[in-house]
Amino acid sequence: MPLLVEMGWGGMVQSPETIAWTDITTRVDVVQGVTITRGASDELSDTQPGTATLALDNRDGALTPGNAASPYYPNVRKLAPIRISVAVMPTLSGSAPYPMAMLGDDFDDGRVDTTLWVANTGGAGTETDEGRLRITVAPGVDTNFTSARQWTLAGSKLTAKLAAVPALNGSSNCAASMWVTSTTSGTRLGWRYDASTGVISAQSQTGFADGAAVNLTYSAVDHPWLRVRESGGTVTWETSSDGFIWTSRRTLATPAWVTSQTHAVDFPTTRTGGTAGYIEWDLVGAEIRPRFWGVVNEWPVRWKGLGSKVVISCTDLFKRLGTAPALRSMLAEEILHQDVAGITDVVSAYYPLSESADSSSAGDISGGGCGSLALTQLGSGGTLEFGGDGLTETGESAPTFTPSSASVGKYLTGDLGVVFESNSNAYTSQTIECWFRTTTASRAIFGLYETNLDHQIVIAINASGQLTVEATDTGGPLVVNTAPGVTVTDGEWHHVAHVIGLNDRFYIDGSPSTFTLAVPDMSGLRFLHVGGYRGGRLFAGEIAHLAITHSTSSVIDTIAPLHWEAGTTGFAGEDADARIERLARYGGVNSVTVWGSAFDPVASQGAAGSNALTRMREVEATESARLFAERDWFGIAFQSRDVRYNPSPSSEVFTIDYADLDTDEVEASDDDQKMVNIVEASRPGGATQRVTSAVSVLTYGEKPKSLSILKTTDGSVLDAANWLVSRYADPPVELREIPIEAHTMSNYLDILDADISSYFSVTSLPSQAPASSMRVTVEGYTETIKHNAHRIEFHTSKASTDSIWVLDDAVYSVLGSTTRLAY
Repeated sequence: MPLLVEMGWGGMVQSPETIAWTDITTRVDVVQGVTITRGASDELSDTQPGTATLALDNRDGALTPGNAASPYYPNVRKLAPIRISVAVMPTLSGSAPYPMAMLGDDFDDGRVDTTLWVANTGGAGTETDEGRLRITVAPGVDTNFTSARQWTLAGSKLTAKLAAVPALNGSSNCAASMWVTSTTSGTRLGWRYDASTGVISAQSQTGFADGAAVNLTYSAVDHPWLRVRESGGTVTWETSSDGFIWTSRRTLATPAWVTSQTHAVDFPTTRTGGTAGYIEWDLVGAEIRPRFWGVVNEWPVRWKGLGSKVVISCTDLFKRLGTAPALRSMLAEEILHQDVAGITDVVSAYYPLSESADSSSAGDISGGGCGSLALTQLGSGGTLEFGGDGLTETGESAPTFTPSSASVGKYLTGDLGVVFESNSNAYTSQTIECWFRTTTASRAIFGLYETNLDHQIVIAINASGQLTVEATDTGGPLVVNTAPGVTVTDGEWHHVAHVIGLNDRFYIDGSPSTFTLAVPDMSGLRFLHVGGYRGGRLFAGEIAHLAITHSTSSVIDTIAPLHWEAGTTGFAGEDADARIERLARYGGVNSVTVWGSAFDPVASQGAAGSNALTRMREVEATESARLFAERDWFGIAFQSRDVRYNPSPSSEVFTIDYADLDTDEVEASDDDQKMVNIVEASRPGGATQRVTSAVSVLTYGEKPKSLSILKTTDGSVLDAANWLVSRYADPPVELREIPIEAHTMSNYLDILDADISSYFSVTSLPSQAPASSMRVTVEGYTETIKHNAHRIEFHTSKASTDSIWVLDDAVYSVLGSTTRLAY
């Protein structure tokens, strides 16, 4: 059972697809072991940030931060990515020919197994101190590292980690391969790496050639794991970045020899000249099971005499989300984190205009470095005051422009800078947008212009109260283009968006409008005026959330309706899974795995306030769902409540006999720890309602709980309250802690597959138990991984707690006895 600990030196945790991982397993103190925590203590508690703690050998100082002599310098730093896995090696059983999946070698004992590997040309293959197979690739020498011919690929697979590829080192030809070989010389299939081209190739050779090979530019990020497998008449070549999630690269109808012959495995090399190098392989036949994915919090260096070690603590993605700053309004977050599939875009300027009342300028928060907007006085009189009433849904303020006349008052002006000017030239599409409220016609809302005034564009209101786009690309008079049909001088908030450069798309309040004339392309734009334009037409009212987006293609049809919805409803009514994905994107996480389908509409979370994780927790509580960080990727999982409905024996991840547990610590609990028999529930803008279990209150006394959730109807709030009381008015007897020494179990892989909301049964319980078998749901676990030992203590709840009524079902149709109505 090799442990696999890898560091993503220099990598960004939020971009896992770019990380090249380095194996540091040999530094781990496997006597002390690796301790990992995950999930929650029970189903009524929040899942906690996952943690990992391990001690690493630092005698050579390689893990000392700032040590320039370290091979990892300067990347031994706080918050460096780390992942921890278990590599389960196959067990040989039965008689030859064996399934090829039983061929396993972790190369960890310092000597080549000559019974398994019968050919090792000139002793070129050796096992390293790091526990890898290193095959020397010498000039003018062809080597073979070949297994006994006792395997079959049919219905099986060959897996290996390509730990290091050979360098060309001045040679005209250098290659290394992993082959499944037939009894005919030159007939084989597998993977071949060519150092001269940097190509890794999926091949099925006849006569040492394959005219239909699939070639990939080798990547240490994408191709460290290689696999070939046969199933149902098809051979599949696959690569993986972690040995767990595989990508198919080629498929082929199974050659006849694969199902009719006994095979050998060969790792040959060749080099024609230059200087010697090597290739390294590892973990042949391993089944990888990820246990932790996160970051190292710190690198505390300790000494004992002249020896040194670091004992590191690590935390999963929830650390990053939990310590993130509070979000702005959903409108602001949509602008800052907009994502249109297949289109490269950049928010080049964004002025929320939500500064406090004592401010005298407005700032750009896009990160693009645009200059601030300063108050500019025209004539004598008029006011411009920050901190006024903004969009209700955002909870953010807006400036109020109160000019004495169209030519006397104050407005905002600024130089957006050279970066913005460059983007204006470089991108083919420019989307300009803002929110405004006014009762005054014939005024300018905002305008942009080039230094020499050749290119100018102004969003304004005409004498009829309709929006206009005024533009010139010659420096001549502005040509007026009217968007008819909507009067905007009604004292209500309106949103306007216009795309420059690709079409004449114009949006008012989330809906498209049209122009009477075409608007020319604009380039070189750099200066921005808000609440007036170039000394006149001063705006009266409020303006907020002015943004300019540059993109390679038009994005207005996507973002304009979204920004209108964000500013007016905060996406009230969208399903909970969609809300989680949205909030995760605000928090910088683009990978969300959604499990289940019972997702209700949720209320608005539009106002500025708490951070992304806190808001996701609100949705989780609203849905009686489960939210947690993935253990194999930079992502989160969101499970609906129906994932736990009605567990069946066929879906259990494993079963285990009571006698196989660490029995001194198994306990059946029956107490009032989880009891809830009175729920007072409410929602934003809705009724406060009360649900009770009279029988439970009479028997046990009052066990109240308040519930404030983001439902959109009073009926759904009542359903949620009933769901809680029906489950916990009289909690059942349950097993809450189940310790297993997993490494010794024949179903070790199945046990490792158990995760939050998985369920399994403990069978053959003692006669004093309430039942001979008890099925439990996994809420979390604490595990310690040592050399040839892996103890997992599962935190569990009774699986039937989430059962629901099913008509005419032998188990789930006894309403009020074995189950309850779903919601």
